[in-house]
Amino acid sequence: MQRTQIYLYPEQHRALLDEAAKKGVSLAKLIRQIVTEHLNRQARPAATTKETYLRIVGIGASGKADISERHDHYLAEVLKSDNG
Repeated sequence: MQRTQIYLYPEQHRALLDEAAKKGVSLAKLIRQIVTEHLNRQARPAATTKETYLRIVGIGASGKADISERHDHYLAEVLKSDNG
């Protein structure tokens, strides 16, 4: 392990000490767990759910007269341009 030093605000230090005590682990172990969780979240791409796409339906005005018939086409265009 690599030793490091950090500075915390007193309220952060107290809250972390309290949480560590509740979990029955050392402050150092708790901080390592928090860092690991953070790094794992950063490494995973956020999952896009069906509900995410459904929330955008009807937002704003496109200016296109055929949006109700060709919405899948327009959505596919936007998603393709975002991914590549």
